Amino acid sequence: MKELLYLKDEQLKGFVEKLFMGYRESFGDAKKILEKHSIGIAHHKVIHLLSIYEGITVSELIKKLKVTKQSLNRILKDLIKLDVISFKKDKKDSRLKHVFLNEKGQKLFSEIFSVQKKRIYKAFLNSKSEEVLFFDNVLKKIINE
Repeated sequence: MKELLYLKDEQLKGFVEKLFMGYRESFGDAKKILEKHSIGIAHHKVIHLLSIYEGITVSELIKKLKVTKQSLNRILKDLIKLDVISFKKDKKDSRLKHVFLNEKGQKLFSEIFSVQKKRIYKAFLNSKSEEVLFFDNVLKKIINE
């Protein structure tokens, strides 16, 4: 690992390119499904987060996505039109709205995820377990987790 201390710009550019290509391929796999529903990557990100953080508040979603309230509202309106999300007011603070994937939204997520997970699963299956763990650790450091 000592050689990593001496990474040159060209090597770092190569890693950035691989991140870009990995993103392109894994999200490209889902593109046909998204297009079928006339939605894009931004909608996909929201759907994915709603599948993980069931009942997340709108403000928490804004923080996770690092977008403006206006941008998120545009996406949420599209998802409402598709009838894939629902809202519930917080029991303690009625100003807070919790967002959920409804049954149709869960089906849409499953459809998208089943296509995406094939590529990721194949890559992990063809990797050693410690490589998967190291990869996960590096990704967490990249996203400051």
